[in-house]
Amino acid sequence: MRIHHLNCGTMCPYGGRLMGKPADDPGPARMTCHCLLLETDRGLVLVDTGLGLEDIQSPTTRLSRFFVGMMRPRFDEHETAVRQIERLGLSPRDVRHIVLTHLDFDHAGGLSDFPHAQVHLLADEAHAAQRRVGAIARGRYRPQQWSTAGSWQTYAPAEGEDWFGFACVRALVGLPPEILLVPLVGHTEGHAGVAVRAEEGWLLHAGDAYFYRGELNVDHPRCPLGLRAYQTMMEVDRRARLRNQQRLRDLTYQHGDAVRVLCAHDPVEFETWAARSPHGQPPHPHAPQSPGLGAS
Repeated sequence: MRIHHLNCGTMCPYGGRLMGKPADDPGPARMTCHCLLLETDRGLVLVDTGLGLEDIQSPTTRLSRFFVGMMRPRFDEHETAVRQIERLGLSPRDVRHIVLTHLDFDHAGGLSDFPHAQVHLLADEAHAAQRRVGAIARGRYRPQQWSTAGSWQTYAPAEGEDWFGFACVRALVGLPPEILLVPLVGHTEGHAGVAVRAEEGWLLHAGDAYFYRGELNVDHPRCPLGLRAYQTMMEVDRRARLRNQQRLRDLTYQHGDAVRVLCAHDPVEFETWAARSPHGQPPHPHAPQSPGLGAS
């Protein structure tokens, strides 16, 4: 299985160093939408989609003005998953499955670009997105993004097997056993990680279970104040979210030789993974050295 690392949406929130910007970086704070594209014997599989073409073309009708104003996405069509897949010389129509960590606007905006794909997610996430209870839920869940998506396959959170101490892990219908859905609730009601087994071991895309690489530091976990505040604002279950962060730290400490963990929004993590490709990356039309693509 070949794994491509795609940044499907750059956000430039206010806050500077409070949002993780390095002290020697003269530009704005930056967050990525780190997605995976998997080449499997059953077609292409996307893990999250980031922002989609329609989000770029019509942000005022597709996205919450509050979150657009806070997170300041770049709205670059060339960062969408569909355009990056094309630059890799692959066909977007070959995306057969999309596995979602959750349905937040910056993770599910590209669903409408792949209307024939089957979408996989935890049932609790689908229910929360349909209810949209409260102002934060109405902003984070945007039905305009997924009302035309393909068929949905949902999974009950209380069923499944054990995986490195994580219970209720689910194999996915129609997908190879090397791709698993790992419940990591707290950020949302049905938040999950997606585990992928490659030649060198397991890779766990932890979505928004954490936002900053320092949060997985076993001895001294840390996170910039602004990112901590944003996570607190977005959480639905603080106790569960923090417990799952601790479980991820334990996972990296106890099984770091077998499992590597990444999150959605840390740009340093993304660039580290994107740089692993021995074949380089297709050039971005407006930024020849853009770190938007990579493969491992």
